[in-house]
Amino acid sequence: MNADKVSYWIEIAEYDLETAKAMLTTGRYLYVGFMCHQTIEKALKAHIAKTDIFPPKIHKLDRLAELAGLAAAFDEQQQTLIDRLTPLNVESRYPEHKEAIAAKLNESACTSIITQTEEMLSWIKNRL
Repeated sequence: MNADKVSYWIEIAEYDLETAKAMLTTGRYLYVGFMCHQTIEKALKAHIAKTDIFPPKIHKLDRLAELAGLAAAFDEQQQTLIDRLTPLNVESRYPEHKEAIAAKLNESACTSIITQTEEMLSWIKNRL
């Protein structure tokens, strides 16, 4: 296992989670979702990196979870979070999707997303 690479991915995952929390306090809900996606993406890449394989430059959380060998272990809430976060990466950056996604994100929804992201990050870290 390459501990330096794993640490790198976990450190930036944790940084992204703190950024999501900062976006919540400023009411930038679209970016809460984006940063939570980034948190889980990087945590999954840490799990892939522990096998000395360089994580692929993809953003699909379900595919990364498969490559990390974690997808089959997800419970229903974790799979729901993966499904919820996946479109918040790319689609949130394009005008035709941005408004529809932003309409679904409010303080309550984003608080829930952050809580679930924290739980999932901890779950992934415990499996490293």
